Amino acid sequence: MSRSSPPPASPSGSRSASPSASASPAGCVAGHAEVTVAPGDPVERQLCIRPGTVVTLVLRPRVDDRRWTAVNTSAPAFVVVSGWRRDTDGTAHASLRSAGTRGGTARITALAKAPDVAGAARPAFTLRVSVVPYPTQG
Repeated sequence: MSRSSPPPASPSGSRSASPSASASPAGCVAGHAEVTVAPGDPVERQLCIRPGTVVTLVLRPRVDDRRWTAVNTSAPAFVVVSGWRRDTDGTAHASLRSAGTRGGTARITALAKAPDVAGAARPAFTLRVSVVPYPTQG
């Protein structure tokens, strides 16, 4: 059985660029991007960004008893978590910054757990980020 890759974040709702951002011809976002995760959305997405892009990850409240607790990055040299905030309604916000010139990939993992259960939080959402440098002219 073959495993299909998750769909990329779409411009209609799950990924949106701010007015200062522009999508490159290759489909990578530059400037600022927002990824919103709501109950019922896929647990894994992909996002292509250009170096220097800031991504806002908005994690809507969960429908189970688990709450968003943190966001981790697998490769801080390419994408670093620069901010974390959880609202009183359960919505969590993470700010992600990509490297200024380097290209590579990072796995951003959002963790969630029930507040009254002992043990570590478990991954509940994964954003696979590809940082693609601008082409150079030779």
